[in-house]
Amino acid sequence: MDKIAVLIPCYNEEKTVEKVVTDFKRVLPEAAIYVYDNNSTDNTVALAKRAGAIVRHEYSQGKGNVIRRMFREIEAECYVMVDGDDTYPAEAAPDLVEGVLKRNADMVVGDRLSSTYFEENKRPFHNFGNSIVRWSINTLFKSNIEDIMTGYRAFSYEFVKTYPVTSKGFEIETEMTIHSVDKNMRVENCVIEYRDRPEGSESKLSTYSDGFKVIMTIVRLYKNYRPFGFFGMISLILAALSTGFFIPVFLDFIQTGLVSKFPTLIVCGSVMVIAILLFIAGVILSSLRDRDKADFEFKLNEVYQWKERHKKASKKAHLTK
Repeated sequence: MDKIAVLIPCYNEEKTVEKVVTDFKRVLPEAAIYVYDNNSTDNTVALAKRAGAIVRHEYSQGKGNVIRRMFREIEAECYVMVDGDDTYPAEAAPDLVEGVLKRNADMVVGDRLSSTYFEENKRPFHNFGNSIVRWSINTLFKSNIEDIMTGYRAFSYEFVKTYPVTSKGFEIETEMTIHSVDKNMRVENCVIEYRDRPEGSESKLSTYSDGFKVIMTIVRLYKNYRPFGFFGMISLILAALSTGFFIPVFLDFIQTGLVSKFPTLIVCGSVMVIAILLFIAGVILSSLRDRDKADFEFKLNEVYQWKERHKKASKKAHLTK
């Protein structure tokens, strides 16, 4: 088991990967540096090897797929995840690591948005999108995370080995943020400097298609993690609509003793039944979520005990040598 593992997902980052690996080897000399190549067609792999990184491959395209492979294969007490585009300073890594190893944080977020991101980033829709995502998640999940989509984070062993990766692409950062909040894991914000990509290096993030995926991920995870809020909100809207259209029919009946708008009455009744069913579904799913959280705590304890046994075995093997 590594003490610290630096995980660098890469796709066509020949302009920057060598510098990123070199910088992290200098700042964290005790860390193992892993570069996971995601079907690059340039010299990313050769340059990463030349810089001294351990190079591995993930052939299913997408950042989420790469992170799934990383988390599955690497064993470490602390994981530092950073993009290979040289937009994040390696000098901030010791602070992120300290949050995990010394303050028992499960995830330390490299917060770009509180420093230089909005000045350095030249893509205005990315700036707007980051602000919208931050506001929506902190509002929906009652959290206080400053940078939801940053690619610079540190994780504990417990987080990595209990986090179910379901996203395939760039929406992975949103998913892991919501997971940490839902599971009551300890999250710290660490303000970092951000610099835009160097000339000749191109972003793989599509403003519109990946932005839409992020929004849909938020909706999907809100449904899964807050089912009572999700279905209750829809139920309330449908009930209000049903009541609004029913009132004129009811007033007409009071005045004339007749129901002249049977189609409206039937639709109102059907919509109200759907609203009641959705409310009941929200209650049931919310109860199941509470049970899942209890089961997760047992799983978390098992992972922690396994890590401690593995650390003792590794230390014993080292002393024997």
